[in-house]
Amino acid sequence: MEYTTLGRTGLNVSVAGLGCGGSSRLGLGAGHSEAHGVGIVRQALDLGVNLIDTAQVYGTEAIVGEALKSVARDAVVVSTKCKVAEGKRLLSGAEVVDGLDASLKALGTDYVDIYLLHTVLPGAYAHVAREVIPALLREKEKGKFRFLGITEMAPQDPGHDMLQSAFEDDLVDVIMFAFHMLNQNARSRVFPAAQARNIGTLIMFAVRSLFSTPGRLQQDLQALAAEGKVPAALAQKSQPLDFLLHEGGAHDVIEAAYRYARHQPGANVVLFGTGNPAHVAGNIASILKPPLPAADVAKLHALFGALEGVGLDLPKR
Repeated sequence: MEYTTLGRTGLNVSVAGLGCGGSSRLGLGAGHSEAHGVGIVRQALDLGVNLIDTAQVYGTEAIVGEALKSVARDAVVVSTKCKVAEGKRLLSGAEVVDGLDASLKALGTDYVDIYLLHTVLPGAYAHVAREVIPALLREKEKGKFRFLGITEMAPQDPGHDMLQSAFEDDLVDVIMFAFHMLNQNARSRVFPAAQARNIGTLIMFAVRSLFSTPGRLQQDLQALAAEGKVPAALAQKSQPLDFLLHEGGAHDVIEAAYRYARHQPGANVVLFGTGNPAHVAGNIASILKPPLPAADVAKLHALFGALEGVGLDLPKR
């Protein structure tokens, strides 16, 4: 495993982080047991992963807590989250603090290392900064969490607009946002500002159904080609990203996707999620491989650099 410093938190974290949400939710999404999920968390830990990311809404906090019972608390970085809205109603600071307390109980721990405000929309940010963050900082002083973070709602905020407000206020230590080969606008909209402020970055959506579901990539590129957003020739290929697959390049598209996200300047941790134990080692190995060849990255930028909001569908529940 390789480790890096998570921005100004100073936390030493694995470059591969286990995400406990998405469609898989450690296997719960496919009907597997909690014991199955515990096994996946422990497998990741055995392979050197030390950042585990969960959330109240995922329903996996108790699984993470069970998996960590046999692990020294200071050997793992635990990240969890609480939403700031129920439908159109914004939650009060007190309600989010209640969510923090509920997460600590579910995880079986006295504190979490990173507490993130979950899927904050641009229109909710002012409320969060004014009402929620001050309430949480009082809980931080009590030792309930070490560092504060925020995550975007990628499908509804493809331009990272909420994060622009967060950068101006500079109230959070960690951000989580979407970035992948066909959704690259964070290269200009997020990474430079995060680096300038030394804010830790957690990358989500590096691999989603766009790359992992057979036929999905071809389908989406056909639609984009019809709109004139990508070359028509791409839509005619059974493997539109075959230029990435060669000796010295990537073995497959999923490996390429992880390598692309991992080696973007300013990327700290690439999150991966799975419900299949057979995929854990492979995902980690892909993240740990060297950068894609410079010519391949340049071609990705030339072909897809202008796209926005591609492949940001919400997980199926």
